[in-house]
Amino acid sequence: MSIQETIIMSVGGSLIVPDQIDTSFLINLKQFITTETALGRRFIIIAGGGRTARRYQEAAASVSDLANDDLDWMGIHATRLNGHLLRTIFRDIAHRVMITNPDEILDINPNEKVIIAAGYRPGCSTDLRAIQIADRVGARKVINLSNTDYVYTDNPKTNPAATKIETITWSDFRKLIPAEWGPGLSSPFDPVAAREAEHLGIEVAQINGTRIQEVVHYVHGETFIGTRIHN
Repeated sequence: MSIQETIIMSVGGSLIVPDQIDTSFLINLKQFITTETALGRRFIIIAGGGRTARRYQEAAASVSDLANDDLDWMGIHATRLNGHLLRTIFRDIAHRVMITNPDEILDINPNEKVIIAAGYRPGCSTDLRAIQIADRVGARKVINLSNTDYVYTDNPKTNPAATKIETITWSDFRKLIPAEWGPGLSSPFDPVAAREAEHLGIEVAQINGTRIQEVVHYVHGETFIGTRIHN
């Protein structure tokens, strides 16, 4: 079956390794991807670092004073470990090599059904890599899978008054998040990636990855639980 649509998906490390590796999430993700690729969709999946990255960063920082680059590199290698995990479980349908440099996507046969990507260089998160890859393949939408149902006006864990946002413009969204990137930053979408997405006119759907049916709804153009960020 020919490829009908390319979907860029950024998978938060908080879903892959919330504490221990979440095999239930991985089973649901594989079932979803396998079903959708059979319908002619192509997926480029970018793995985040999550708890694994933060554990290494915190451990190193407790022993030595580290530059941000050093902390970023540990985060990048955590994304690559998580990415290799994804490539392995999708080995029957995935491109055999995980990519890190977004430009590498241009060298891959467009008929490859699943491609796994991970972090590349310091200075941003894998969110930016998702936006860059989307731009290179001409995709106008990116799915950002996290462990929350929506983007909120503030952190709902620390502020009970925080309210959910179902749709928001990039300019308004950027007012809610830090202006600059820092290693280990916890933000719905990193500020460097948000600026680039706004510049390129790429829509991002923030969806809870544990609600895989909501991802199905979004992919099929139906109403979904989550937040749509757009120009």
